[in-house]
Amino acid sequence: MSDLYSELLVKKERTAKDRLVKGSIIALIVLLVLAGLFIMPLLLIAAIVLGVCAYLFIFPGTDLEFEYLFVNGELDIDKIMAKSKRKRVKSLNITECDIMAPLNSHRMDYYNSNQKLKVQDFSSGNPEHKRFAIVCRDGADTCKVIIEPDEILAKTMRNTAPSKVFLD
Repeated sequence: MSDLYSELLVKKERTAKDRLVKGSIIALIVLLVLAGLFIMPLLLIAAIVLGVCAYLFIFPGTDLEFEYLFVNGELDIDKIMAKSKRKRVKSLNITECDIMAPLNSHRMDYYNSNQKLKVQDFSSGNPEHKRFAIVCRDGADTCKVIIEPDEILAKTMRNTAPSKVFLD
């Protein structure tokens, strides 16, 4: 018997907030360097520490990609930061989920209006792309996971759970 397998890599688009954070940190580092050169040399150390911390911890968080790996009903979502660090952020069994449908589908009306759902967005963030929502249990809570599958991945998921996955 053959395995149902599909994978996809989705690049998250940079938001205005990402650009603002990155620009603000760079401006602060430049100001610290200038102040260190002309006012107090000790500020150069602060500029170096801030630059290293930003490079290691803040800037990789603004360059994200999500990898969807679907094998026999299991959807694994990995977050790839700055094309170097990989972290598994979510693992779902599609057959155990309540529903999967396009985000703007009438089937999602109840879930879209429910403010108690925890929303996890693992898509590019572009509202023009066709994004899907998966409603599933996360411990005691119910969460809505937003993904952006291509046509092949969506059809593979539908073949696994045709009564729960809707492509309309």
